[in-house]
This record gives sequence, structure tokens and C-alpha cells, in this order.
Amino acid sequence: MTLALHQVKSLPQAIVYFSDPENCLNYLVSKRWPNGVACPHCGHNKFGFISTRRVFKCKHKECCKQFSIKVGTIMEDSPLGLDKWLIAIWLIVNAKNGISSCEIARSLDITQKSAWFLLHRIRLALQNGSLEKLDNAVEADETFIGGKARNMHKDKREDKIKGRGASGKTIVLGALERTTHKKISQVKTRVIKERDKQTLKAEISQMVEKGSILYTDGHDGYDSLNAEYVRLVVDHAEKYVDGTISTNGIENYWTLLKRALKGTYVSVEPFHLFRSLDEQSFRFNTRDGNDRDRFEESLTSIAGRRITYS
Repeated sequence: MTLALHQVKSLPQAIVYFSDPENCLNYLVSKRWPNGVACPHCGHNKFGFISTRRVFKCKHKECCKQFSIKVGTIMEDSPLGLDKWLIAIWLIVNAKNGISSCEIARSLDITQKSAWFLLHRIRLALQNGSLEKLDNAVEADETFIGGKARNMHKDKREDKIKGRGASGKTIVLGALERTTHKKISQVKTRVIKERDKQTLKAEISQMVEKGSILYTDGHDGYDSLNAEYVRLVVDHAEKYVDGTISTNGIENYWTLLKRALKGTYVSVEPFHLFRSLDEQSFRFNTRDGNDRDRFEESLTSIAGRRITYS
């Protein structure tokens, strides 16, 4: 039975539909260029199509370059077919606790090295999510991820943070906007080097709209935010909840995050941690949608992003 695009709602259906190269190309063209194909080199919208190689050719006399659907996207220079890319994206955004490169390699019948690179490229597309700042009622907190850098050169070990219970770990700052009648709770996270006032003020100001209600614990690093936010503090030395004042929402998210990182990936190198954070945030922020919704949402950011290291 031939599937139509609107019928694709599950992984088995996606595998069947995207097994046709024509379906893959047409789908990605519609997502990348909803107003018509445009040359990624010059922006010109008149083009030809070389069917034998499945590439476009710009007809602008000062350009005339050939380009594929992959050019200028996370898929550029990848030898993997569009079918493997699309199924990989479906797998990654819909795996509740994440999916390892080893599992992707087995599922797509590719090498683990290719799967690892593919995984990081897709995470790049999920990076940061919405550009809108969190507002209304927001909880802020930090957590520590990782362990001692036993396998790290001693010169690099010195760059790791120091502090109570944090030796050799990476600091992650998070902000969670509480659920309202308009939308479910949303989270933003990022890796930071210090927990001091200057760092927390700079990072929170990029994540949370000024004037919002900001729930924090008693850490004095947040004191510099008192003038720009309605800051409400719960002193964890005395209690964890004081009426509506708590950071339980973001702390519950930390539990979900660490469970995913430890259970699926075993360990994550500090250099790559921020990409794993973006992946988990995307999945959390789109949890009220179905598999197809998350897949569609992830594809809105495939263009203009590349990873060039190997």
C-alpha cells in the first residue's frame, strides 16, 4: 500500500514513506523552500534540475552553480542518503530518554562513527530552540554533571570548576517557565563556567525576560538579579517549598536530564555536553506534541547550520 505524507504518524510508516528517494527530496524541498527553490549561493529563484544526479542548477548568469538539497544544511558533505537522515531525525527527536550513536548505527546499518557525527549534526539543528525568552513565572537553578576528569590531561583538569561537591564536574544553569493556561512549561539550559553573580546575571538575562517572577534558592549568586526581576527565594536550609515559592520544577527536570544522560549515553564529554542539553530541552519542550509534530518542528532548523570537525 502506498502511503501519503499526511498518513505518516509513526516510525514504521516513516520508514516506508521515506524509502522512496523522490518522497525524501520533495519533502525536504517543501520544508526548506516553502516559497519555492532558491539558490543557496546567490538566492536566485530560477533553476534547472539534473534528474540523473538529483541536483539543481542555478540559472543566474553570474552564478550557474549546482546545488543539492543538502548544501548549506546539517546534511552537507554527508555521503548518507536522505532516507537515513530523515529516519535518524525521527528516531532522535522521539526517543524519550535519547538514543545512542551505537543504537543509531544498528538501526540504520551504518558505522558507529557515521552515526556519532550524524547525531551531533542533528543536535545542532535542535540547538537553543525558540529564540523567545522565558517569562511570567520562572524557576532558576544550577546542577553539576559529570565526574572527575581522570582521563583528562592535568593541564586541562585545572580548567574544571572547583567548589563544594563540584570537583571535576561541569556546571549547568537552567531556567524553567512554569505551565500556564496558554502553554506547558518550557526549559532552557546552558553550560556555564562559574556560579558567581556576574555570570548568573549575564546568563539569566539572556534566558528570562526582565520583570518576570524569578524563583531561586538562597545562593547569593542570584542577588544581582533582584533589581531586574521579582525574585522570590526559598531557603533550602530550612524548607524546599514555601507556598508557591519553590524550584521543584527545574529540579525535577534535572532528574530527567541526568537519567537520560546516564542511562542512554553512559557519559558525555564536557566539550559535547551543550549539544546533549539542547537535545533534551527540545524533547521536553515539545512533549505535548506527537511524533510527527516533533519531527516537523526539528526540520525547521536544518538549513544554515554545519559541524565541520570530525
